[in-house]
Order: sequence, then structure tokens, then C-alpha cells
Amino acid sequence: MTTLSERISQSAFDGSRLRVVLLLDLHDGAQNQFLEAYEHLRNQVASVPGHISDQLCQSIENPSQWLITSEWESAPPFLAWVNSEEHVQTVQPLHSCVRDTRSLRFSVLRETGSAFESTPEAAKGNLQSAPRLGDGVVRHALTFTVKPGSEDVVAKILADYDSPKARVDEHTRLRRTSLFMHGNRVVRAVEVEGDLLAALRHVSRQPEVRAVEEAINPYLEQDRDLSDDNSARVFFTRAALPTVHHVTAGRHNAADIRRHALFYQAKEGCGMALARLLAGNDEEAAEDRNSPIDSSTIFQRDDIVVRLLEMVGPLDAQPAQALGIDDPAKVARLGRLLDGGVNAAPTNGQEISRFLKKSEMTLITDRRSADS
Repeated sequence: MTTLSERISQSAFDGSRLRVVLLLDLHDGAQNQFLEAYEHLRNQVASVPGHISDQLCQSIENPSQWLITSEWESAPPFLAWVNSEEHVQTVQPLHSCVRDTRSLRFSVLRETGSAFESTPEAAKGNLQSAPRLGDGVVRHALTFTVKPGSEDVVAKILADYDSPKARVDEHTRLRRTSLFMHGNRVVRAVEVEGDLLAALRHVSRQPEVRAVEEAINPYLEQDRDLSDDNSARVFFTRAALPTVHHVTAGRHNAADIRRHALFYQAKEGCGMALARLLAGNDEEAAEDRNSPIDSSTIFQRDDIVVRLLEMVGPLDAQPAQALGIDDPAKVARLGRLLDGGVNAAPTNGQEISRFLKKSEMTLITDRRSADS
């Protein structure tokens, strides 16, 4: 039996400053090459809107271990930069120098030091206002497109595979994997307890998973060679669909909840604004005891927004709430942000139902680990 849980949340939209920590382990003898690549990266990122500062550090215990920290005005400008094609190209020279990397991202909650103590009001303005309650789960997604006409074949391949072992190591395990399709676009959402990178590496090495990946290779619109580390790295970097917001109200029993995914195509340059609009609505839904939505996870990259919902009852029972457009002002804003302009946004109950049906993604497979 599953008991109700406390409300949990994470968000890129709280306005607080962001600290990004990148841990690197360099190949022997690659220090000078790495420094040259870093100088180019540093000069590029210095001009990115929202970037405040960065530092390059070398371990005093192991000279092969390096640390890059950067500070940003908030999470959205960093996410826009790190998920851009410009960033993919800029960091390419670093890959031949680095044996292993790990990226960590933190909102700034508290700050000490004389510079901040002398101007406490200014220092408070862009700090995370209060600690958020988590559940120990990291949520992430990957997305890619397949050649038109191959959707049915790809769906069958993705549905027919043996699940890899859930346990990665002492501290990490796979919790849940859900695969959806919308037209020729595939979205794979994963939930991990522990280290996300370790879990993704674990999955990629499993024979049953590699067989599936190889089987869909001929149908991908973007070519990749998983036997080539650089090709695989570039593909999965471009496929990353990060979580920008998650909230769980925790007021429904797990047995009553069903999982759905909705796809939103934003107007060029409006993906982050659309994700922010939907996130604000889902925060309000979490406060509404009558809402059928138990949790929402919003993934966003460029102009693609995917909203993963856990809710009770049919998706179309309360279509306006399910779509995140439950008042006229939100409908108007949604229309301005969606690809297709105001003509793409529904204005009455019948249009909302049609829009919901058009946005709903097809569930291909949804697998939990045995002890979730």
C-alpha cells in the first residue's frame, strides 16, 4: 500500500542565482591543450546574457583533477546556453582532453562574506527564498526524431526490450522509464535515485539496451555511431531534454494515478516562456485540493516543451486543467507563445478537447523497477 507524501518541488524559475560546478578528470599530458580550449570557452561564455563569472581550479592533491565553477543570474539563461548548438560546438575541443566529467547545478540559498554583509538587502534579492523539499529522485528526458513513415516500426522496437537491472551501485538505481511518441518525435523520460550520470552510463552499457539502440539507428533523422565516443556524446548532448520544473502535491494514492505526456511546440525563441507559464499553472494546481493533477514534470529544450502528468481520472475529464490553461488570460498568453500564434490556442471547451487530443503523446512503454 502506498501512502500519501508531502509536497515536493524543484524549479528553474525561482529567480535565484545559479552556481554551476563542473568536475573534470583530464587525460595525462592534456593540461596545455585543455587550457587552450578553456580560454576559448571562457571568452565565448563571457558574452552570454546572464553569465556573471567563472573560475578554473586545479586539485592540489591530484593535478589531473580540475574544477570549473560559474555563476549565473538565474537558471533560465544558463539552460538556454548549455542546451544551444553554439555550446555543443564550443565545448567540442574539450572532449579530447577529458577522461570523465560531472556537472552539478545549484540555486544559491545563503551567502556569507563581507561584500554581501555590507549590502544585505541587495544580497537577498536573488537568493533562493527557502529550501525546497525533495524526494531523492532525479528526473531527466531524452528526445530525438525518426524518419517519417518509420513510427510504427520504431514504436515496436522501443516497446519490445528486456529492462536492464535497476540497481546501478550502492547509492544509485533506476526507478522508472517511460517512452512516448508524438508523430515522429520520441521522448524517453527517466527517474533515477542517486547519480543520474552513473545510471545513464549503466543503462547504455547493458546488452539489451544497446541492441534496441542499434535497431533504431537506421530510422533516426540524426545519424549516430554509438561505437564512437564522440558521436555518441554529441548525439546524447543534443537529445537532452532537461527538467525545468517539477511539483508533486502528494494527495492521491499511487494506485489511482495514471501517467500522461503532453507535447507543446513553442514559437521560435518562446520555449522557456511557455515552460514558465505551464510551471506557474502547475504550482497553482498543487495548491488546489480539487485538482486531478498529483504531479507535473516539465521538460524543455529550445522550442520543445513536454509536460509529464500524474493524475487521477481520464485525461479529458477536466481538459482545461490538464492542458494548464484554466482561465482566459492564460489562453491568451498560450496563444502568443505557441507555434502558429493565436490560431493554435483553443478558445472554447470543444477546441480545448481537440487541442488536448492533438497534444497528447502516445505511451509506448512505462516500466518501474520492482521495488518502486
